[in-house]
Amino acid sequence: SATMMHKLPTHPRYWPLLAGLGLLYLLLTGCASQPKIAPVDPNTAAARATIVQTAQRMLGTPYRAGGHSPRGFDCSGLASYSYGNAGIAIPRNAAEQFEAARRITQQHLQPGDLVFFNIKGRKISHVGIYVGSGQFVHAPGSGKRVRLESLNDSYWRERMRGSGNYFRM
Repeated sequence: SATMMHKLPTHPRYWPLLAGLGLLYLLLTGCASQPKIAPVDPNTAAARATIVQTAQRMLGTPYRAGGHSPRGFDCSGLASYSYGNAGIAIPRNAAEQFEAARRITQQHLQPGDLVFFNIKGRKISHVGIYVGSGQFVHAPGSGKRVRLESLNDSYWRERMRGSGNYFRM
């Protein structure tokens, strides 16, 4: 009759065809076309936040050669103290921190990453903690206090030698 709706064939000989069409539909519209989003380790996110908060709480703390406590910091002491507060032990001096860190490019910097500089003619002689928006916290040197600086400042841009972190990926 003219009012009869068209029905898909249900005979068993059509099942492979129907299964194939179903699979093709899933491949074209299903999971295969969804973007891959890497899961964020909540422990890493929490550690990054702790490192940044610790470093920022130390702003204004006096520089002290060999210092690694809120009584006074040198650059690597501030980095190891801030990471230690997040439960991550890292080497004590800037060159060793650089050597042991997992390297990342400057374009991929995230808060909590370390930024390394050559300011004394040695390959790596200074380290700071990236806090976001192109800014880092560091202990600059004798007679100064822990402060915030911009990576875009020509002094730091010319001396930056790399960046890295100690997070599992």
